[in-house]
Amino acid sequence: MKKLIVALMLVAFAASTALAADVVTYAEGCKKGAVTFDHAMHGTKVVDSCANAACHGDAAPGPIAVDKKTAHKDLCKTCHKGNAGPTKCDGCHIK
Repeated sequence: MKKLIVALMLVAFAASTALAADVVTYAEGCKKGAVTFDHAMHGTKVVDSCANAACHGDAAPGPIAVDKKTAHKDLCKTCHKGNAGPTKCDGCHIK
């Protein structure tokens, strides 16, 4: 019985960790406030998001290192313009 309880707790812990990874907060270097990225929500809204090609390119899905240039020019803002996402600072940055 104890083994079953331990196994269930391990499964619950693993599931909660996997779900938590769907939301990433970028706070480092964000003078205007942290940016919270909801992976599941973006996956439903991004055009041609199949296989994460829109964000991850040919790389395997995983965390994306985002700096100011990537966010404002190369990836986030460019995609937001094409998919009716927020483009003003306070649309992504929350203080």
